[in-house]
Amino acid sequence: MAYQIENTQQGEKYNTIFSKVPAAERRKRNSRSRLRKRILLGTYIVLLMLPIYWLLNMSLQTNSEILGSMTLWPQNLTFDNYIGIFTDSSWYMGYVNSILYVVMNMIITMLVALPAAYAFSRYKFIGDKHLFFWLLTNLMAPPAVFLLPYFQLYYSVGLFDTHIAVALAHCLFNIPLAIWILEGFMSSVPKEIDETAYIDGYSFPKFFVKIFIPMISSGIGVVLFFLFMFSWVELLLARTLTSTDAQPIGMIMTRTSTASGIDWGTLAAAGMLTIIPGILVVYFVRNHIAKGFALGRT
Repeated sequence: MAYQIENTQQGEKYNTIFSKVPAAERRKRNSRSRLRKRILLGTYIVLLMLPIYWLLNMSLQTNSEILGSMTLWPQNLTFDNYIGIFTDSSWYMGYVNSILYVVMNMIITMLVALPAAYAFSRYKFIGDKHLFFWLLTNLMAPPAVFLLPYFQLYYSVGLFDTHIAVALAHCLFNIPLAIWILEGFMSSVPKEIDETAYIDGYSFPKFFVKIFIPMISSGIGVVLFFLFMFSWVELLLARTLTSTDAQPIGMIMTRTSTASGIDWGTLAAAGMLTIIPGILVVYFVRNHIAKGFALGRT
């Protein structure tokens, strides 16, 4: 009781002192605080965008200008680097191959992860926690560990140098991650909703598609973001499991190094083009990502 009285007295004393501060002084302090925050935010954005701007600057220059004096903007603006990429099938097919196996991986992963995550969130069975932990251990192993088994397996069954081979290889890492994230979102949905839908005459597939999935749309958006991010930037497995027909753009970008040197302009243009799909994905799922990072396991 004495402790509560003492805390009350201290709070009243603080409020009294704060009330004595003039309103103009408080507004001045608040404006200074907002100014500091804006300066820090502006500095962060500048440092974040500086490498991207420099990459764009290099992509619009010739190799002689890039290797010459440093310039903040192109002195001789040229689009030859981008034209060379869009007119050379070995270049633009790299983007097509990467997008194909990324989309295939996202579809396969979601088809497997959604029912699996629902089972973990709604049912209890022997060894469920051990199985759930075992799935997460796949994320702890580096992709290089699975290079030789995947290469021998796919080569023997005729899947080597195909898009589905890379998509299935990425599932080893993406499916456990998707299950882990989705299970957190599904567990936050009350089980009474499932029972109510069953009483109302909904079959399980109809309930799952029309009612349950819209309720965890934020979690699905977060999962799609992570799936795309891993498959799009992963190069080790994609490079090992492909040779000519399904080579990703990351592998083709390594060909810019020749006996005459590195084609810096083309490499910079290719780098700029690889950023665009990621920007588009973030743009379309931005609302779900904002909600998803505030909920679930992320």
